[in-house]
Amino acid sequence: MEHEVFVPVTVERLREALGDPVRVARAVPGLQQDAGADPVAGRLKVRVGSHSITYRGAVRVTGRDDGSYAVEGDATETRGTGSVTLALTLRLRDTEGGTTLTFDGTATADGRVTELPQDAVGSAVVRLLNRFAEALGETEEEPEEKPEQSEEKPETPEPVGTPEPPAPPVDDFTEPAGPPAEAAHARRTMIGRSAEEVDHAPPRGRYAPVPAPQTVASGATLRWAAPAAAVVLASAIVVTRVLRKRR
Repeated sequence: MEHEVFVPVTVERLREALGDPVRVARAVPGLQQDAGADPVAGRLKVRVGSHSITYRGAVRVTGRDDGSYAVEGDATETRGTGSVTLALTLRLRDTEGGTTLTFDGTATADGRVTELPQDAVGSAVVRLLNRFAEALGETEEEPEEKPEQSEEKPETPEPVGTPEPPAPPVDDFTEPAGPPAEAAHARRTMIGRSAEEVDHAPPRGRYAPVPAPQTVASGATLRWAAPAAAVVLASAIVVTRVLRKRR
């Protein structure tokens, strides 16, 4: 396998990125790193045509004396028994306006990837290397966060001779604050009644008028008693006469 990628980045910048495993891991597209493992280790989903295969493994980038880099990796399928072994050599060549990265080496695989078309597998590898090279040129060291400095505003001195605010008025408790108790009771008893009823209702309580004493006239009683006695007497006379005739 041999492939070249042009990146508009200087050689020095790419060498700095390749020497930092953390930046190399950020450049691998779609890598999900494992907690507590090597920086360039975890899960990687590779799309080949209309199929997707997820691998779990690690990649190691080592610098050589001649200025090239050895890229070695091995991974296994997360859902299957297939595996992939990678052994590449990466070279950097200074080019006008940037750097050319050259990948050459071998890769062996078995499992599901061997059942897919070879041209689809080749396209997936080329796409992966292109994205890795482009991301490697974009990675930069994260700037250190500076501690936030709290800006304390100076206290504004109070002006000299500021007049004190006037004291609040004191309530006079010598006069009753509300109406008398009788008037308040009369007002409470009228709550809920219509205005017309309140206007024409007679006063109650202490202010209610005293009713005049009622007198019973004896003439009225005698006037009704006399006719009743006459009726009884007449009935007795009639009964006596009837009894005499029968005898």
